Amino acid sequence: MYRRVRRQTRRLLESGGGRGSQLVDVCIMSLILLSVGAVIVGSVDAVRAEHGQLLSWIEQISVTVFTLEYVARLWAAGDRETVQRPVVDRLGVATQPYMLVDLVAILPFFLGVVLDLRFLRALRLFRFLRVLKLARYSTALRRFGRVVREKRAEFTLTAVAAVIVLIVVSSAMYYAERGAQPEAFGSIPRAMWWGVVTLTTVGYGGVTPVTPLGRALNAAVAVLGIGLFSLPASVLASGFIESGDDEESATTPDCCPHCGRALDDHSE
Repeated sequence: MYRRVRRQTRRLLESGGGRGSQLVDVCIMSLILLSVGAVIVGSVDAVRAEHGQLLSWIEQISVTVFTLEYVARLWAAGDRETVQRPVVDRLGVATQPYMLVDLVAILPFFLGVVLDLRFLRALRLFRFLRVLKLARYSTALRRFGRVVREKRAEFTLTAVAAVIVLIVVSSAMYYAERGAQPEAFGSIPRAMWWGVVTLTTVGYGGVTPVTPLGRALNAAVAVLGIGLFSLPASVLASGFIESGDDEESATTPDCCPHCGRALDDHSE
């Protein structure tokens, strides 16, 4: 009986476990959005003053449900057939990325209540990280995370290239503008602020070159920034395309090159 209840609990908490699992997923996702929404509107003084009690109830209910979910996942993990050492294996489950997100989502609340220290109260800002829990229940977010992991080499290369370009253009602008604007371009670190703003095409306008060479460099860097910061988007796009192709090939049966029928049909 005990083992069967634990097995049923694991099926309810794991995606793809049937209608019951889908219902649990929808309820948890709704509570995550409600909790994050309450944190956002609670930052408005007028809303907090008028609906503070309601926001407090939402927070307490959310923490209670998320805590029960976290404990239930640890408890149900011992039902897996591969489990040989329950305590050690549960510690391994607790250090998984999704479980760490679940822990961060509830831990600041308990630390703030028990210890009641100012810097621990500031940890309640981590309640916004509850939105990361959606990745467990959303197929699209899981796919996004998988693509990012698979393309981490390309993202790393893009980041390194961006840093190198930033250093080079900031150094060039330093030598072009340091005489005309020493307060803004008096050092390479100062020039890097201009480099970040220009490469990202934000263009705050607070720091602009005045020399002909500086203006020419500014125009070139602005064009370069458009191409540089479009690279991550193209990497993501290619990753999603490859992921879709892999999923399609995994679900499509192998076909006979002569008749086009599934190979399994030939065995009948």
